Amino acid sequence: MKMTRLGLTASIMVGLIGCANSGPGSEMVSSDMDTKEIVAAKDQEISSQRKQIETLQRQVEQQKASAATTSMGATTASTGTTSQLFPPDPKPGQCYARVLIPGEYKTAQETVLLKEESERFEIVPAQYKTVEERVLVREASTRLEVIPAQYEKVTERVMVREATTRLEEQPATYKTISEQVLLTPARTEWKRGPAASFAAAGNVINTKSTDTGEIMCLVEVPATYKTVTRTVLQSPATTKEIAIPAEYKTVTRTALKTPATTREITIPAEYDTVKVTKLVTPASRRSVKIPAEYQTVTQNIKVSEDAMEWRQVVCEVNLNPDNVRKLQTALKRSGQYQGSVDGVLGPMTLKAANSYARSKGLPTGSNYIAVEVASSLGLKM
Repeated sequence: MKMTRLGLTASIMVGLIGCANSGPGSEMVSSDMDTKEIVAAKDQEISSQRKQIETLQRQVEQQKASAATTSMGATTASTGTTSQLFPPDPKPGQCYARVLIPGEYKTAQETVLLKEESERFEIVPAQYKTVEERVLVREASTRLEVIPAQYEKVTERVMVREATTRLEEQPATYKTISEQVLLTPARTEWKRGPAASFAAAGNVINTKSTDTGEIMCLVEVPATYKTVTRTVLQSPATTKEIAIPAEYKTVTRTALKTPATTREITIPAEYDTVKVTKLVTPASRRSVKIPAEYQTVTQNIKVSEDAMEWRQVVCEVNLNPDNVRKLQTALKRSGQYQGSVDGVLGPMTLKAANSYARSKGLPTGSNYIAVEVASSLGLKM
């Protein structure tokens, strides 16, 4: 490999910083957290990322110090962990960059209990009545027998929405009519000349001769008319009231048919008749269940941890002017590169390569071009 260790370390630093700022862990979704909790969580996440970057920077510095004092072979022989400082199975003419691959996340929904199921009790008061009853004169034995309550299913229709009305506007209608309008009324007029010369002009009513012997005809000139077309209202605009029927829903519930009672069985004894207040229906307690309340929340679950990975990149070893021109030509054909084919790897070429990589789902980098991009363009570097 012709890439220097210093250049390799710089590539690692840029790749690490870029990945630390763009991982999916920067997103947090929580419907129950307020603004202060979200800000605190973001601050904690940024602090964690900074500590991770500082740790990686210290590792890079240690790698630089270790590379300056010993060769790659000696280091590999002395310890098994330092083999990660260099790409696996490197080949001559290939360049590598070590980048931070952010962990993967997936969105999951979870139903959270907001309020547990509870129960409340309603007291049904006892009912009494005043009756005449015989009072015990001589004691007798008694026993109580409980008659349980009876229930039945009751189906009834419940109104969901009351009947209403709405107003619908009926537009006005028009029609077009034509009529004759008088331009000039019919009139009579004395004209010079024989009657035969005015046959086309109208009817000759009378004729006379002047002192000079000229013939004058009284000609009837008919009226003239003009046909006029206009639009008139046929029926005015109105409103129509439309009835919307009520909506009902059929529900089934359990209703009390016969309440629970007690029956007293007595052994005959001697009684005296008196007025007493007697229990008709004893007091009872009815339980009403209040269902639990739940809410569905969405949260991000981490599927895989962040990892360091060596990636083969296109570098100055194989990015000579001829190869750069080939790369620029291929990117121009794909529609990503708009610059000139000059053989210089500048910001426009790097930006076009990253744009092409993102469109194909290939690795991208701020200061390198992954070898998969060149292979996708059909180039051999």
